[in-house]
Amino acid sequence: MAVTQSASAHWEGSLIEGKGNVNLDTSKSGSFDIDWKARAEEAGGKTSPEELIAAAHSSCYSMALSHALTGAGTPPTSIDTNAKVTFKAGDGIIGIHLTVRANVPGLSAEGFQEAAEGAKANCPVSKALAAVENITLDAALV
Repeated sequence: MAVTQSASAHWEGSLIEGKGNVNLDTSKSGSFDIDWKARAEEAGGKTSPEELIAAAHSSCYSMALSHALTGAGTPPTSIDTNAKVTFKAGDGIIGIHLTVRANVPGLSAEGFQEAAEGAKANCPVSKALAAVENITLDAALV
């Protein structure tokens, strides 16, 4: 069964002086202000497409890793993933760095690295972001 999620954005004005907001329509869990400065300079209490991509990637990656570990017979106690999405005006998204720390009883560091790399390759959001040339991973057990 396929599930469709929805978000919407409203924008007013030019790219540089304009402003808008993005709404999480499916969950109705938030409306967030957006503008160019938040995207290209500093957040200033606003979000950006890249922050939303980071949220999507870190949550999807954590789920994919949990699924892989559980399927291999070593379910995790916890997984903490941070995604840093780098945007450069004129070039777009130039990199994504995932940092994952997990507690996985009974799993070796080598086994964890293998599972972490597999989740990076197979996470649906990673696949959707395949056009980003530089997606890196720092994975370690805690």
